[in-house]
Amino acid sequence: MTPLSSNGKNSSPPWTQPGSVGLVQTQYFTFAQPPHELALESGATLGPVTLAYETYGALNAGRSNAILIVHALTGDAHIAGYHTPEDAKPGWWDEAVGPGKMYDTDRYFVICSNIIGGCQGSTGPRSINPATGRPYGLSFPVITIRDIVEAQRHLIDHLGIERLLAVVGGSMGGMQALDWAARYPDRVAACLPIATCARSSAQTIALNEVGRQAIYADPRWRRGDYYGSEPPNDGLALARMIGHITYMSDTSMREKFGRRLQTRERLGFDFETDFAVESYLRYRGGSFPNRFDANSYLYVTKAIDYFDMAADYGGDLAESFKRIKARFLVLSFTSDWLYPSYQSQEIVRALLKNGLDVTYFDIESDYGHDSFLVEVELLTEMIGSFLARVYREETRRRTRRETLARP
Repeated sequence: MTPLSSNGKNSSPPWTQPGSVGLVQTQYFTFAQPPHELALESGATLGPVTLAYETYGALNAGRSNAILIVHALTGDAHIAGYHTPEDAKPGWWDEAVGPGKMYDTDRYFVICSNIIGGCQGSTGPRSINPATGRPYGLSFPVITIRDIVEAQRHLIDHLGIERLLAVVGGSMGGMQALDWAARYPDRVAACLPIATCARSSAQTIALNEVGRQAIYADPRWRRGDYYGSEPPNDGLALARMIGHITYMSDTSMREKFGRRLQTRERLGFDFETDFAVESYLRYRGGSFPNRFDANSYLYVTKAIDYFDMAADYGGDLAESFKRIKARFLVLSFTSDWLYPSYQSQEIVRALLKNGLDVTYFDIESDYGHDSFLVEVELLTEMIGSFLARVYREETRRRTRRETLARP
């Protein structure tokens, strides 16, 4: 019997609750040892490279049930569960990953890795440059979405997975999912780009640049050479505040905050915090430097800016999708103004021009860009049924191949 607290709620530790993946451990994979460095799109090379990653569930005998979930701008490999019994919060998409959940770990083997250029265990600007023995800082090479995917491909090879059942990602993760499907068409059965685009718009680039300028303006940034001294936390906090505004919508902010005052009964007519929304943004910004690195923010936002699936095809998006073979589930949200629905619809039209199997939903939601993290109950039915169909079809495909291979 599950013990109950005095208020009648389940008092078991959260990692033992039904649906939790429990206590998990981050793993590390290092590759690209010199002289076999990772070749980057810019022409530079990087090596050795370490990727921090976590896995949930079990890989089946045929290694055919693997789902790669790729994170957004400030995400990391810790997508679900708890690292220690003392953790106050689980991974960033814990509501979606676990037994019986959207990404059912009783059925699927889920993988999530921190991207290169990140700051949660993977090689990035604050990693030690083996050539100097000091943190890279701005000597770290500029990376692109293509470079991020190529590093992930090495990890998938390391895990012995020839073909992914699905690649899933929201926001910047959706960019990675699209690149996976286009560059490795035989290795991706299904692709789920959520609240994303096929090429960064001028608005996205502009918003990212304002965040970068906030970091540059912090005198403690020191052109990226701040390791070992006080970091540019004020600039990074401001960048996060700007970014967080874009993740919400007018409706969600009105419902969450309205014009409610914070710890005051009337307007102060000063420059202290008057409104609840001001307090919220200051909290979000102030806590962000505790888990993220300013230089990583610069590099990852630049990778987003450079993203353009059609760049090598004269701007023709349909042409850039010509080699894709995966089935698609494309999702957008009506209140998302960071990656508006028309950008997902552009992806859908290009896929349909190539005769691909595409399912598209433009979901009514008031939560803005954050909808893909918030609307878990709604998404579970859509994504769960889509993945189940793909899994059945892939199982039949594998069975046919094995039958034909028999003497």
